[in-house]
Amino acid sequence: MKKIGLTLAAVAALGVAACTNNSADTANNTTDLNVTETETATDVNVSANEAGAVDATNTALETAGNAIENAGNAVENAGEAVEAAAENTAH
Repeated sequence: MKKIGLTLAAVAALGVAACTNNSADTANNTTDLNVTETETATDVNVSANEAGAVDATNTALETAGNAIENAGNAVENAGEAVEAAAENTAH
């Protein structure tokens, strides 16, 4: 009977030892989770910054296009003014 009791106690002790939480594993898992969270936040921030850069580039291109269009209109207006002046001089 003692042998069975000792055997059960030994098995129970091994079972308890196998179930204990290893604090080093917990610390590693926590560190991995924190690193993953930080990297995810960094990726989101970089994406937002890149999206802002794309928006800024689009705005700059639109502004440049408007400036070119305005310059074209000014040239057209100047040409019409020269034509009108030539007609007025001829009459």
